Amino acid sequence: MRSRTWREIRRHAIIYACLVPFLVVALFPVFWMLITAFKDEADLYRMDVVPFWFNLPPTLKNFELLFFHSNYFVPSLVNSLLLTVFVVGTTLVTAVPAGYALARLRLPAAENLGIAIFITYLVPPIILFLPLARVVGTLELFDTWWALALVYPTFTIPFCTWLLMGFFKTLPRELEEAAWVDGCGLVGGILRVILPLSRPGIVIATIFPVTFSMNEVLYAVTYVGPREEKTVTVAIASTLIRGDIFYWGALMGAGLIVGLPLAILYMFYLDHFIRGLTGADPRF
Repeated sequence: MRSRTWREIRRHAIIYACLVPFLVVALFPVFWMLITAFKDEADLYRMDVVPFWFNLPPTLKNFELLFFHSNYFVPSLVNSLLLTVFVVGTTLVTAVPAGYALARLRLPAAENLGIAIFITYLVPPIILFLPLARVVGTLELFDTWWALALVYPTFTIPFCTWLLMGFFKTLPRELEEAAWVDGCGLVGGILRVILPLSRPGIVIATIFPVTFSMNEVLYAVTYVGPREEKTVTVAIASTLIRGDIFYWGALMGAGLIVGLPLAILYMFYLDHFIRGLTGADPRF
């Protein structure tokens, strides 16, 4: 019994030892951003000390620069949040019923239609740049973040529709039939039975447009010109990089403010993320 216990301990020790290098690679950028965001500027450029820790007392000057001396960081952050809410809402309102219809309603050529929808997501964004620019110009949305609110769902809806279609197919059809027997109509069965069971897929269909809206650069740079309308990803670079002067502390602080909540979101919904992509329970 004791030898078996030691074998288990040794096996787990080997597994965790093999994971340490990957953990270091994954966490080092976050660690570097964290200490750089709180470092004094003079401490950043000292070459005679170890750069992996504080050699001068930590400071909040970099965050003061972001929030009180940068005129565009806070407005751009608000723009990104509003854009994200709009894109997520548009994606869910469109992708959930579309995915359910393709998976459940036995439409003609539904499988081929689902594949075609996913293929549209695989088209490189640069190819769609000019056609979408024509649409945005016709609607007179250039130089406002509403141009991005129009464009981004064209990328998020196909992927989320395809993902939800596959997830709905993993749910037994008998669940809906039981709901219909109990008196629920088609819509009632979806709202009361299918959607609660589809939470992992819906979580992925929410996280994907969130990360896409917060990280996309190509369309945000070209379609939106005025600084007060820019998203936070573009505003960080245009505000905190001036010629050959880089405000590294403020840049890392902005990266933490934007990126850390997304990382925490992924961490809390990791199980849902795995189930949404694979249809399997990660606990087994």
